[in-house]
Amino acid sequence: MALPQAASRILIAFAALVAAGAAQAGAPDPLHSPMWDMHAARLFANAPVVFDKAVRVDVPQIAENQHVFPVTVDARALGEVRRIVILADLNPIPVAVDFAPSGAAPWLSLRIKLDQRTPVRAAVLAADGKWHVSGVWVDAAGGGCSAPPVSRAKGDWAQHLGELRGAMFSSPAGPRLRFTVRHPMDTGLVENIPAYNIETIRVAAGPRDLATIMVWGSVAEDPAFSLLLPQGTGAVTLRLRDSNGREFTGQVAGPQRP
Repeated sequence: MALPQAASRILIAFAALVAAGAAQAGAPDPLHSPMWDMHAARLFANAPVVFDKAVRVDVPQIAENQHVFPVTVDARALGEVRRIVILADLNPIPVAVDFAPSGAAPWLSLRIKLDQRTPVRAAVLAADGKWHVSGVWVDAAGGGCSAPPVSRAKGDWAQHLGELRGAMFSSPAGPRLRFTVRHPMDTGLVENIPAYNIETIRVAAGPRDLATIMVWGSVAEDPAFSLLLPQGTGAVTLRLRDSNGREFTGQVAGPQRP
């Protein structure tokens, strides 16, 4: 039975997309993810992609809480880095963040949601123009993206929306900044709760931008981030904007000197 012409065009276009992704990935995906080729085609366009263990993705092998899953990515071994994309292949919202470390180190720690067993990856755009990709399979019970956040159940989210807390700590690798913001981070996948999430975070020290983070709804409720900043960094300003256009600003003092 012949397919309708429109359906044939869709299948041809999808096959081309998958083939393009496979071509960009070069070597076969070491994690054998059923969604990898499509993600590669969508995220990396015509840039070359290599699987590289120099990109460290530190995660628990089992998600004890699929609503709050810690991920730390360390790409300092690659030298200059332009972007770090963190994604979970089989999440309904696969990309969690797109991190541009304009002055900060190419190192980021955060918490995401997992909707099922999935590869969790970091894709790092280095100065050589290649995307360096690494990741691991993580076992998860599921439902992290499709259950209402705790603050919705408590009903207190509006009273604390946008509250920022942060601190900076001295470390041999440079000042480590950790901050959190109160936000429900709704995915839009829960009945009668539309998508509503932090979209952009900017970190600056005076006039100098240190990092920009694009954020999606697969980041955990009340997002928490840690960054490594250049030696000598003092107070920083945080500027956040969410998908409803609300803006939140805060300052974090520099690390205390002994």
